[in-house]
Amino acid sequence: MTDDPKIGDDRNGSANRSLRGSNQSGLRAYNQRLVLSLVYSHGNLTKTDIARMTGLSAQTGSVIMRELEAEDLIVKGEPVRGKVGQPSVPLSINPDGAFFFGLKVGRRSAELILVNFLGEPQAALRKSYPWPTPPLVIDFASNGIAEMLAGLPAEFRDRVAGVGIATPFELWNWTEQAEAPREQMDLWRGCDLRAELAAICHMPVYLQNDATAACAAELVFGKHPGLHDFLYLYIGTFVGGGVVLNGSIYSGRSGNAGALGPLPVAGPDGKPVQLIERASIMLLERMLKAAGLDPSPLWNSPDHWEGFEELADEWIGIVARGLAQAVVSAASIIDFEHVIIDGGLPVDVREKIVAATQAEVSLYDLRGLDVPGILPGTVGHLARALGAASLPLFDKYLIDRNARLGG
Repeated sequence: MTDDPKIGDDRNGSANRSLRGSNQSGLRAYNQRLVLSLVYSHGNLTKTDIARMTGLSAQTGSVIMRELEAEDLIVKGEPVRGKVGQPSVPLSINPDGAFFFGLKVGRRSAELILVNFLGEPQAALRKSYPWPTPPLVIDFASNGIAEMLAGLPAEFRDRVAGVGIATPFELWNWTEQAEAPREQMDLWRGCDLRAELAAICHMPVYLQNDATAACAAELVFGKHPGLHDFLYLYIGTFVGGGVVLNGSIYSGRSGNAGALGPLPVAGPDGKPVQLIERASIMLLERMLKAAGLDPSPLWNSPDHWEGFEELADEWIGIVARGLAQAVVSAASIIDFEHVIIDGGLPVDVREKIVAATQAEVSLYDLRGLDVPGILPGTVGHLARALGAASLPLFDKYLIDRNARLGG
């Protein structure tokens, strides 16, 4: 594809609302992105559909679609014959048209995934550790990228468009909570992880807050279509989140909107504590250690927790009480339609947390509030890595990585 001329670029989502094209030749790159964005969000579209949605002339639309097809970004389906006229030919995204790496840097584990153009994982690697350090993460990522590139068919390797990184900001500020040595975590102060990886892998590298990346994965790849306004909560080592307004991620002045970990909630003695103390896997890790149980399954096998069901149920109750207070507080400020709860935890645990949070919310005095519906997330523990992989995908090929495409 040709480079984006940055026409109408607005990361807060104010641009591209109409998703209309222009027949001026200088906007060809924008029009290419527009067509790809619409096909991406709808699954498949005919030339007639695209002309109707974009306002592009038949000639302009045909030229763009021939260009995209020549670049192997879209493919033609079988013709669909109607009662009259020429058969229509649906166009869809070529899954092998482009590939993207996503790196999640967590406080207890790192994940690297390679996804195709549709965001479908093609390969994945995971590494657990007691705490992250820059050399450990850089070594894991560089070796993993080389291994995954070697596993791609040779003809696809030049289609890898970049690496996205999802990481907590200011890792050094959470040393005590992560029970990590101060001198080890302070190594992050002078580390530009994006630049370090760019120098090693020789491709574009992008970086975003991990909870915001997870929210983006749910927005773009999740299975709750049509949601315009929701609060997103992700339960990992700590708890974080994101805010979606009018179908776009609202990142705020510093890019940290929806970072709900510091939100004050009631602690075990009624005194205020931060939400991370009441709704995080770190809390369950401490409970397991206090009971003399091995907490490593929390990080080594996020889809399967076994052997501590009773403690897990106790933890779910604590988490639900903390999340309920967060939900009611957030709903008092913004009229969210829904709250989505996800995390690096098994599906059955997530379902229990959602049900328990709904029950806890019902205990509040809700007069004057339109309580949002509470839904389970649909991406799971790969949300942060998948959100990271979406950064180069949207930056290079689509209209706006924050947009709810096709709205």
